[in-house]
Amino acid sequence: MIPTRAAIADGNGGFSIDTVDVGQPAAGEVLVEIRAAGLCHTDHASLRWKRPLVMGHEGAGVVRSVGEGVGSVRVGDRVVLNWAIPCGHCPSCRRGDEVLCRTSRPAHVLERSAGHAHAEGTRWRGAPIDRSFNLGTLCGLALVRQEAVTVLPGGIPWTSACIVGCGVMTGFGSAVNVARVQPGDTVAVIGCGGVGLNVIQGARLCGAARIVAVDSVPAALERARKFGATDVVLARRDDANLDAAAAEVRRLLGGHGADHAFEATAVPALAFAPLGMIRDGGMALQVSGINDPVTVEMPRFMWNKTYVTPLYGGCRPARDFPRIFAHYLAGELLLDELVTRTYPLDALGEAFDDLLAGRIAKGVLLP
Repeated sequence: MIPTRAAIADGNGGFSIDTVDVGQPAAGEVLVEIRAAGLCHTDHASLRWKRPLVMGHEGAGVVRSVGEGVGSVRVGDRVVLNWAIPCGHCPSCRRGDEVLCRTSRPAHVLERSAGHAHAEGTRWRGAPIDRSFNLGTLCGLALVRQEAVTVLPGGIPWTSACIVGCGVMTGFGSAVNVARVQPGDTVAVIGCGGVGLNVIQGARLCGAARIVAVDSVPAALERARKFGATDVVLARRDDANLDAAAAEVRRLLGGHGADHAFEATAVPALAFAPLGMIRDGGMALQVSGINDPVTVEMPRFMWNKTYVTPLYGGCRPARDFPRIFAHYLAGELLLDELVTRTYPLDALGEAFDDLLAGRIAKGVLLP
């Protein structure tokens, strides 16, 4: 076992920076030395997931060792991690819905009880500890299945590469894979943080004619223009359901609303707000992963509107990560500009404060 530092969630809202012991990879597994790990709202939510775990689900690093049978990567390869880890064999994977894999599991499975897989490969205070999303990237070392890693081309900084693993993929994929924005379409995006900015980028790359960014923070709207928004709407904080903002979006788009509208705020009260911004027959997408109970007036769905809550932008790692990297290397997709600030692992508390206050688009930890 190799000792390394990690951020440990206690399951009750707190965390600590402590030492964990990580094993060598078994067959089909890869040990990755993490060089950078992105931070998002889901990481903050993981503080209350009712059990201790190694935090983090966005990461990039160097392959340190591989287990028997691993042929996709070699020691020394630069890699980026993905959290929807496909098995390649279940019905979901066979039909191309890898993001919905039915048998995704951690490395080094020790036992299963009550439907939960317990991983032996990482230990904390002498006992096995789970890794967030079977990755646990807020740690010096990540022990993962080989399906969780994709080779990272040269020329992409660690800090930019790591955020592709969730925030970039979720936003980009929601526009490209799920909504399938077409040239000439109109788009509205509510929330211009890390996910929303990548929805904007995905829509731009698809050839959307108009992209309306909606946010209550003027600085966020300035960032949105840089990433491809053609119009912006400054929302009032007292605008219930963003009804006034929706009216302005419809006015900007000729009175009919957008073809596609995306919610990317993680604010439960706004889960159904995109329904007010789309045309009859349009598509509303809730992409921020809201888990709280919410209510909605059913007439908002009328006139053939579609409401979708896509998972991870419909990610297929072997397809999507290379094309995101290719867009970046061609100068067509901004990644460096998404990273507002980097932090040492010991400053995780400060990073969470900045995230929750909206002071950063994306923060990156350097384990």
